[in-house]
Amino acid sequence: MTLSLVVLLTVNACYQPQRDCKAFKNGEFTFTSIIDDKEVSTTFVRNGDLEIDYFQGKVDSSSVRWINDCEYIVKKMHPKNKAEEKSVHMKILTTTENSYTFEYSIVGDDNKSRGTAIKTN
Repeated sequence: MTLSLVVLLTVNACYQPQRDCKAFKNGEFTFTSIIDDKEVSTTFVRNGDLEIDYFQGKVDSSSVRWINDCEYIVKKMHPKNKAEEKSVHMKILTTTENSYTFEYSIVGDDNKSRGTAIKTN
């Protein structure tokens, strides 16, 4: 029993979630979230330092500043109100072949949320 426990702990200690962030710097993605008890989807296209969002028939663009391969700051280029002027810190936590799980928050805010983006191209 002790040997099994040691082997199990060793295997778990060595496990590192996949994190190939470079594969998600560019491309077309979808992100689904719940807003007011309704599931809504956003499509966005990211190419280096530019991200274009398509949400409920509206198009918006944001600048992207990469901190490292797995973290970046998104800032609306044409904010329509004070809330949209705030930058958002994005951190890719894990990746799969065609998706990534990320954590995001308003820069300076401790409240973090999580989501998953799926690469569609």
